[in-house]
Amino acid sequence: MNKKRALVTGATGQDASYLIEFLLKKGYQVCGMYRRTSTDNLSRIKHLVGVSDFSLAYGDLQDISSLISLIANFKPTEVYNLASQSDVGASFKLPLQTADITGVGVLRMLEAIRQIDPTIKFYQASSSEMFGKVAEVPQNENTPMNVRSPYGASKLFGYWITRNYRDSYGMFACNGILFNHESPRRGDNFVTKKIVKQMVEVWKRERECVELGNLDSKRDWGYAEDYVEAMFLMLQAPKPDDYVIATGETHSVREFVEETAKQLDWTIKWSGDGINEIGTNQFGDVVVKINPEFYRPAEVDLLVGDYTKAYKELGWQPTTKFKKLVQLMVEAELNG
Repeated sequence: MNKKRALVTGATGQDASYLIEFLLKKGYQVCGMYRRTSTDNLSRIKHLVGVSDFSLAYGDLQDISSLISLIANFKPTEVYNLASQSDVGASFKLPLQTADITGVGVLRMLEAIRQIDPTIKFYQASSSEMFGKVAEVPQNENTPMNVRSPYGASKLFGYWITRNYRDSYGMFACNGILFNHESPRRGDNFVTKKIVKQMVEVWKRERECVELGNLDSKRDWGYAEDYVEAMFLMLQAPKPDDYVIATGETHSVREFVEETAKQLDWTIKWSGDGINEIGTNQFGDVVVKINPEFYRPAEVDLLVGDYTKAYKELGWQPTTKFKKLVQLMVEAELNG
């Protein structure tokens, strides 16, 4: 029997590394697409290079010819589009690049699939950032979207163009509206990894403190390894649809700092006016300082997802809760 073949874009990223591992265990042939760079950025998937049924190929969401060529040559049965400019803060500084990669790049991939083989199943990595200034709590598939960043706007275009190709051309195209999902493989520019990495460095006396922005911003944080299973399940469903993937719990950045501190046997005491705030441990050391420069021009204050539809229709639910997630990240950083 011929093996299923999956093309995974953004192969060097956190989600792709877990998804590629997952698909290989399922017996897939997997091709990881990544952009050509001048430096080696394969650290998350180095352990997979040379593994049977896994290959890497250059491709670029800004270049449709590279997508057409890759799809025509590899002949995937499923495409998982995880590539994007994924830094929300950076999207304010790079709005055009973000729109072209994260938004229009989805259209290029869909059009490449339509031209080569419209029976290929397609997964689009959508984002809870599309909800922006939320209209209701929790957020589900029917919640109105009110984006607050160029990143969110770009993801919203990708979301709607995926639905458009599904409705217009009968393609099996799904959106996974994923809420924040973290892991030890998270990039250093994301707040959770920044907290864990830099607090461990403070604990080791390698730096003085961590500088953060809005401590009261609340997010629904899950575990990336749980979430890639949901991506897979969407493309195995009888019909294409869109699904919120979340934990149903919300925690503030402040809580993430405090839980990280607990893993290091610290307690955090906060003082200041909320804007110029500091957090000290029980020894009086300054562990956290608030730097107003890290505030976004337009903040998303509260995100928490309702994954009921995914549970009922896909049989998916999260298995790793907030405290366990922080523990996994701290232990990996301490042992890394």
